[in-house]
Amino acid sequence: MKAGIIKDYGKQVEIQEVQAPILSEDSVMIEVHAASINPIDNIVKAGYMKEMLPITFPYIMGYDVSGVVTAIGSKVTKFKIGDEVFSRPNQMDSGSIAEFNVVKEEELALKPSKLSHEEAASMPLAGLTALQALTTKGKLTSGQKVLIHAGSGGVGTFAIQIAKHLGAEVAVTTSTSNFELVKSLGADIVIDYKTQKFEEELSDYDLVLDTMGGDILNKSFKILKKGGSIVSIKGQDTEELAKKYGVNFEVFFMWPSGEMLTYLGKLINDDVLKPIIDRSYNFDQVQEAYDYLQLGHAKGKVVIKIK
Repeated sequence: MKAGIIKDYGKQVEIQEVQAPILSEDSVMIEVHAASINPIDNIVKAGYMKEMLPITFPYIMGYDVSGVVTAIGSKVTKFKIGDEVFSRPNQMDSGSIAEFNVVKEEELALKPSKLSHEEAASMPLAGLTALQALTTKGKLTSGQKVLIHAGSGGVGTFAIQIAKHLGAEVAVTTSTSNFELVKSLGADIVIDYKTQKFEEELSDYDLVLDTMGGDILNKSFKILKKGGSIVSIKGQDTEELAKKYGVNFEVFFMWPSGEMLTYLGKLINDDVLKPIIDRSYNFDQVQEAYDYLQLGHAKGKVVIKIK
Protein backbone atom coordinates (compact mmCIF):
# COMPACT_ATOMS: atom_id res chain seq x y z
CA MET A 1 0.00 0.00 0.00
CA LYS A 2 1.01 3.65 -0.35
CA ALA A 3 1.73 5.59 2.83
CA GLY A 4 3.18 8.89 4.00
CA ILE A 5 6.40 7.96 5.80
CA ILE A 6 9.51 9.48 7.33
CA LYS A 7 12.81 7.59 7.16
CA ASP A 8 14.43 9.36 10.13
CA TYR A 9 13.83 12.20 12.59
CA GLY A 10 13.77 15.59 10.92
CA LYS A 11 13.15 14.16 7.46
CA GLN A 12 10.36 15.18 5.11
CA VAL A 13 7.30 13.02 4.58
CA GLU A 14 7.46 10.87 1.44
CA ILE A 15 4.77 8.80 -0.26
CA GLN A 16 6.14 5.27 -0.68
CA GLU A 17 5.01 1.67 -1.02
CA VAL A 18 5.08 -0.14 2.34
CA GLN A 19 3.68 -3.36 3.74
CA ALA A 20 0.01 -3.14 4.72
CA PRO A 21 -0.78 -3.50 8.45
CA ILE A 22 -1.73 -6.94 9.76
CA LEU A 23 -5.26 -7.41 11.07
CA SER A 24 -5.47 -8.63 14.69
CA GLU A 25 -8.39 -10.42 16.30
CA ASP A 26 -9.61 -7.35 18.23
CA SER A 27 -9.25 -4.88 15.37
CA VAL A 28 -10.73 -3.84 12.02
CA MET A 29 -9.05 -3.01 8.74
CA ILE A 30 -10.02 0.42 7.43
CA GLU A 31 -9.68 1.59 3.87
CA VAL A 32 -8.65 5.15 4.62
CA HIS A 33 -10.59 7.93 2.91
CA ALA A 34 -9.15 10.85 4.88
CA ALA A 35 -6.68 11.64 7.65
CA SER A 36 -5.78 14.83 9.48
CA ILE A 37 -2.58 16.18 10.96
CA ASN A 38 -1.85 17.74 14.33
CA PRO A 39 0.93 19.79 15.95
CA ILE A 40 2.03 16.64 17.83
CA ASP A 41 2.91 15.10 14.44
CA ASN A 42 5.59 17.70 13.78
CA ILE A 43 6.89 17.34 17.34
CA VAL A 44 7.22 13.55 16.96
CA LYS A 45 8.68 13.94 13.46
CA ALA A 46 11.38 16.29 14.75
CA GLY A 47 12.43 13.79 17.42
CA TYR A 48 11.50 15.92 20.44
CA MET A 49 9.54 13.06 22.01
CA LYS A 50 11.77 10.11 21.14
CA GLU A 51 12.33 9.27 24.81
CA MET A 52 8.59 9.20 25.55
CA LEU A 53 7.34 7.94 22.17
CA PRO A 54 10.09 5.92 20.51
CA ILE A 55 9.35 5.04 16.90
CA THR A 56 10.94 2.77 14.31
CA PHE A 57 11.63 3.73 10.71
CA PRO A 58 10.20 3.88 8.15
CA TYR A 59 7.41 5.43 10.24
CA ILE A 60 3.92 6.04 8.87
CA MET A 61 2.57 9.45 9.90
CA GLY A 62 -0.94 10.33 11.06
CA TYR A 63 -3.11 9.95 14.19
CA ASP A 64 -6.61 10.65 12.79
CA VAL A 65 -8.51 8.43 10.41
CA SER A 66 -11.88 8.17 8.68
CA GLY A 67 -12.77 5.44 6.24
CA VAL A 68 -14.64 2.22 5.53
CA VAL A 69 -14.24 -1.15 7.25
CA THR A 70 -12.95 -3.77 4.80
CA ALA A 71 -12.19 -6.65 7.22
CA ILE A 72 -12.86 -7.48 10.88
CA GLY A 73 -10.95 -9.52 13.44
CA SER A 74 -12.46 -12.71 14.90
CA LYS A 75 -13.31 -11.04 18.25
CA VAL A 76 -14.90 -7.89 16.80
CA THR A 77 -18.65 -7.64 17.50
CA LYS A 78 -19.65 -3.97 17.17
CA PHE A 79 -18.62 -3.29 13.57
CA LYS A 80 -19.11 -4.95 10.21
CA ILE A 81 -17.60 -4.74 6.73
CA GLY A 82 -18.88 -1.64 4.97
CA ASP A 83 -19.30 0.50 8.11
CA GLU A 84 -18.08 4.08 7.81
CA VAL A 85 -15.94 4.75 10.87
CA PHE A 86 -13.49 7.20 12.40
CA SER A 87 -10.83 6.95 15.11
CA ARG A 88 -7.73 8.20 16.85
CA PRO A 89 -5.72 4.96 16.96
CA ASN A 90 -3.27 4.22 19.77
CA GLN A 91 0.44 4.87 19.28
CA MET A 92 1.17 1.33 18.05
CA ASP A 93 -1.66 1.44 15.49
CA SER A 94 -1.11 5.02 14.35
CA GLY A 95 -0.22 5.57 10.72
CA SER A 96 -3.40 6.89 9.17
CA ILE A 97 -1.77 8.70 6.24
CA ALA A 98 -1.94 5.47 4.27
CA GLU A 99 -4.31 3.52 2.09
CA PHE A 100 -5.13 1.15 4.97
CA ASN A 101 -5.08 1.42 8.78
CA VAL A 102 -5.75 -1.23 11.43
CA VAL A 103 -7.63 0.08 14.47
CA LYS A 104 -8.74 -1.64 17.68
CA GLU A 105 -12.49 -2.03 18.09
CA GLU A 106 -12.52 -0.14 21.41
CA GLU A 107 -10.92 2.91 19.75
CA LEU A 108 -13.42 3.06 16.90
CA ALA A 109 -16.77 4.82 16.38
CA LEU A 110 -19.28 5.03 13.55
CA LYS A 111 -18.72 8.15 11.45
CA PRO A 112 -21.40 10.79 12.07
CA SER A 113 -23.84 10.61 9.16
CA LYS A 114 -23.77 14.40 8.71
CA LEU A 115 -20.02 14.50 8.08
CA SER A 116 -17.88 13.75 5.06
CA HIS A 117 -14.81 11.59 5.64
CA GLU A 118 -12.64 14.71 5.54
CA GLU A 119 -14.72 16.37 8.25
CA ALA A 120 -14.78 13.22 10.37
CA ALA A 121 -11.00 12.78 10.06
CA SER A 122 -10.51 16.26 11.48
CA MET A 123 -12.15 15.33 14.77
CA PRO A 124 -10.63 12.47 16.77
CA LEU A 125 -7.38 13.71 18.32
CA ALA A 126 -8.40 17.35 18.72
CA GLY A 127 -11.97 16.56 19.72
CA LEU A 128 -10.95 13.95 22.29
CA THR A 129 -8.28 16.28 23.68
CA ALA A 130 -10.85 19.04 24.18
CA LEU A 131 -13.48 16.73 25.67
CA GLN A 132 -11.12 14.95 28.05
CA ALA A 133 -9.42 18.16 29.16
CA LEU A 134 -12.70 19.89 29.95
CA THR A 135 -14.65 16.99 31.46
CA THR A 136 -12.54 14.09 32.70
CA LYS A 137 -9.66 16.31 33.87
CA GLY A 138 -11.18 19.78 34.27
CA LYS A 139 -14.56 18.68 35.68
CA LEU A 140 -16.19 21.66 33.97
CA THR A 141 -19.85 22.19 34.90
CA SER A 142 -22.65 24.60 34.02
CA GLY A 143 -22.15 28.14 35.29
CA GLN A 144 -18.37 27.88 35.60
CA LYS A 145 -15.89 30.12 33.78
CA VAL A 146 -13.22 28.66 31.49
CA LEU A 147 -10.39 30.27 29.54
CA ILE A 148 -9.37 28.45 26.36
CA HIS A 149 -6.02 29.50 24.91
CA ALA A 150 -5.56 29.48 21.10
CA GLY A 151 -9.29 29.25 20.56
CA SER A 152 -9.04 29.21 16.76
CA GLY A 153 -6.79 26.13 16.66
CA GLY A 154 -7.76 22.49 16.25
CA VAL A 155 -8.30 21.78 19.95
CA GLY A 156 -9.62 25.26 20.68
CA THR A 157 -12.42 25.23 18.11
CA PHE A 158 -13.79 21.99 19.58
CA ALA A 159 -13.23 23.11 23.18
CA ILE A 160 -15.27 26.31 22.76
CA GLN A 161 -18.27 24.39 21.45
CA ILE A 162 -18.07 21.65 24.08
CA ALA A 163 -17.67 24.16 26.93
CA LYS A 164 -20.72 26.11 25.74
CA HIS A 165 -22.71 22.88 25.48
CA LEU A 166 -21.78 22.17 29.11
CA GLY A 167 -23.16 25.58 30.10
CA ALA A 168 -19.89 27.35 30.87
CA GLU A 169 -18.94 30.99 30.29
CA VAL A 170 -16.13 30.85 27.75
CA ALA A 171 -13.21 33.24 27.30
CA VAL A 172 -10.75 32.73 24.46
CA THR A 173 -7.37 34.06 23.40
CA THR A 174 -6.75 34.43 19.68
CA SER A 175 -5.78 37.08 17.12
CA THR A 176 -8.12 39.79 15.83
CA SER A 177 -8.55 38.05 12.48
CA ASN A 178 -10.14 35.08 14.26
CA PHE A 179 -12.63 37.01 16.41
CA GLU A 180 -15.65 36.28 14.24
CA LEU A 181 -14.80 32.58 14.02
CA VAL A 182 -14.51 32.01 17.77
CA LYS A 183 -17.60 34.13 18.48
CA SER A 184 -19.57 32.07 15.96
CA LEU A 185 -18.55 28.94 17.90
CA GLY A 186 -19.84 30.42 21.17
CA ALA A 187 -17.01 32.38 22.81
CA ASP A 188 -18.40 34.96 25.26
CA ILE A 189 -15.18 36.93 25.82
CA VAL A 190 -12.43 37.21 23.19
CA ILE A 191 -8.94 38.44 24.05
CA ASP A 192 -6.52 39.55 21.32
CA TYR A 193 -3.27 38.05 22.56
CA LYS A 194 -1.26 40.54 20.50
CA THR A 195 -2.74 43.72 22.01
CA GLN A 196 -4.35 42.65 25.30
CA LYS A 197 -3.08 41.02 28.48
CA PHE A 198 -5.53 38.31 29.43
CA GLU A 199 -4.05 38.09 32.95
CA GLU A 200 -5.09 41.71 33.58
CA GLU A 201 -8.57 41.44 32.08
CA LEU A 202 -9.81 38.11 33.47
CA SER A 203 -10.27 36.95 37.07
CA ASP A 204 -12.00 34.32 39.22
CA TYR A 205 -11.90 31.60 36.58
CA ASP A 206 -12.60 27.97 37.42
CA LEU A 207 -10.56 26.39 34.63
CA VAL A 208 -7.89 27.17 32.06
CA LEU A 209 -7.28 24.90 29.07
CA ASP A 210 -3.65 25.53 28.13
CA THR A 211 -2.37 24.55 24.71
CA MET A 212 0.60 26.94 24.67
CA GLY A 213 2.89 26.37 27.67
CA GLY A 214 5.71 28.76 28.50
CA ASP A 215 4.98 32.26 29.74
CA ILE A 216 1.30 32.03 28.74
CA LEU A 217 0.87 29.05 31.04
CA ASN A 218 2.66 30.79 33.91
CA LYS A 219 0.46 33.90 33.59
CA SER A 220 -2.68 31.75 33.50
CA PHE A 221 -2.35 30.98 37.22
CA LYS A 222 -3.15 34.62 37.99
CA ILE A 223 -6.71 34.48 36.67
CA LEU A 224 -7.88 31.41 38.62
CA LYS A 225 -9.98 31.46 41.76
CA LYS A 226 -8.70 29.50 44.77
CA GLY A 227 -9.18 25.81 44.08
CA GLY A 228 -9.40 26.39 40.33
CA SER A 229 -7.59 24.24 37.80
CA ILE A 230 -5.28 24.42 34.81
CA VAL A 231 -5.26 21.47 32.42
CA SER A 232 -2.32 21.66 30.03
CA ILE A 233 -1.22 19.62 27.04
CA LYS A 234 2.27 21.14 27.35
CA GLY A 235 4.62 19.42 29.81
CA GLN A 236 6.07 22.00 32.17
CA ASP A 237 6.97 22.01 35.88
CA THR A 238 4.68 24.54 37.56
CA GLU A 239 4.32 22.90 40.97
CA GLU A 240 5.53 26.00 42.83
CA LEU A 241 3.08 28.26 41.01
CA ALA A 242 0.20 25.88 41.74
CA LYS A 243 1.09 25.97 45.45
CA LYS A 244 1.47 29.76 45.43
CA TYR A 245 -1.97 30.37 43.95
CA GLY A 246 -3.74 27.49 45.70
CA VAL A 247 -4.90 25.85 42.48
CA ASN A 248 -4.69 22.49 40.75
CA PHE A 249 -2.44 21.81 37.79
CA GLU A 250 -2.30 18.77 35.55
CA VAL A 251 -0.48 17.91 32.36
CA PHE A 252 -2.20 15.28 30.28
CA PHE A 253 -1.98 13.55 26.91
CA MET A 254 -5.25 12.45 25.36
CA TRP A 255 -6.13 8.77 25.11
CA PRO A 256 -8.06 6.91 22.38
CA SER A 257 -11.70 6.14 23.17
CA GLY A 258 -14.37 4.85 20.84
CA GLU A 259 -16.98 5.54 23.51
CA MET A 260 -16.03 9.23 23.73
CA LEU A 261 -15.87 9.51 19.94
CA THR A 262 -19.40 8.12 19.79
CA TYR A 263 -20.46 10.88 22.19
CA LEU A 264 -18.79 13.52 20.00
CA GLY A 265 -20.52 12.00 16.98
CA LYS A 266 -23.88 12.41 18.71
CA LEU A 267 -23.09 16.09 19.36
CA ILE A 268 -22.34 16.41 15.64
CA ASN A 269 -25.61 14.79 14.58
CA ASP A 270 -27.49 16.93 17.15
CA ASP A 271 -25.98 20.11 15.61
CA VAL A 272 -24.18 20.96 18.86
CA LEU A 273 -20.69 20.52 17.42
CA LYS A 274 -19.13 21.15 14.02
CA PRO A 275 -15.58 20.65 12.79
CA ILE A 276 -13.64 23.60 11.39
CA ILE A 277 -11.31 22.76 8.51
CA ASP A 278 -8.72 25.30 7.43
CA ARG A 279 -7.29 23.46 4.42
CA SER A 280 -7.45 20.10 2.67
CA TYR A 281 -4.49 18.61 0.80
CA ASN A 282 -4.23 15.70 -1.59
CA PHE A 283 -2.29 12.58 -0.59
CA ASP A 284 0.77 13.60 -2.61
CA GLN A 285 0.82 17.05 -0.96
CA VAL A 286 1.31 15.72 2.57
CA GLN A 287 4.64 17.48 3.20
CA GLU A 288 3.09 20.77 2.05
CA ALA A 289 0.35 20.19 4.61
CA TYR A 290 2.89 19.72 7.40
CA ASP A 291 4.78 22.82 6.27
CA TYR A 292 1.57 24.84 6.49
CA LEU A 293 0.69 23.43 9.91
CA GLN A 294 4.18 24.29 11.17
CA LEU A 295 3.46 27.99 10.56
CA GLY A 296 0.98 27.89 13.43
CA HIS A 297 -1.76 29.90 11.73
CA ALA A 298 -4.29 27.17 10.93
CA LYS A 299 -7.90 27.96 11.83
CA GLY A 300 -9.22 24.60 12.91
CA LYS A 301 -7.76 21.51 11.26
CA VAL A 302 -5.60 20.55 8.28
CA VAL A 303 -6.86 17.46 6.42
CA ILE A 304 -5.29 14.97 4.00
CA LYS A 305 -7.54 13.42 1.33
CA ILE A 306 -6.39 9.82 0.84
CA LYS A 307 -9.16 8.36 -1.37
